Amino acid sequence: MAGESVYVTKEFLNELQVEVNELKTVGRRDIAQKIADARAHGDLSENADYDAAKNAQEMLEIRIARIQTILGKAQVISASDFPDDKVYILSRVTLMNKKTNKEIEYLLVSPEEADFERSKLAVTSPLGKALLGTVVGSVIETKVPAGVIKYEVLKVSKG
Repeated sequence: MAGESVYVTKEFLNELQVEVNELKTVGRRDIAQKIADARAHGDLSENADYDAAKNAQEMLEIRIARIQTILGKAQVISASDFPDDKVYILSRVTLMNKKTNKEIEYLLVSPEEADFERSKLAVTSPLGKALLGTVVGSVIETKVPAGVIKYEVLKVSKG
């Protein structure tokens, strides 16, 4: 990731900025209080509360550093930056699973913004890679642990 741009939507950039500010203020304050409370219990060598608080502090600082790295490399993109005749990042794609005949819809996003529960699929995922550059009517195959799944591209629109 050294020197590479991280493509994000304006909405995701705002979410990250809010999160990092929250972690730096409220998160750090809460952890500092937990560490202080644990120290008050005496011997730190056998203090599970202190160890847990220090571990939580380390995880918090790792998350802050990760967000700051993304923010430092962030390049805001918009669906309007791309044509809507092919699948690109920020395309909303409706697919038909050829085996189950079920429709699914995904928004293709950067790996940092991917969220499967919100149907945001990373362009670097196997399915995301297979979809890039396709058009309505294309049939693609993607390898999954259970084998190969075929999908037909039913609809492409801007995210």
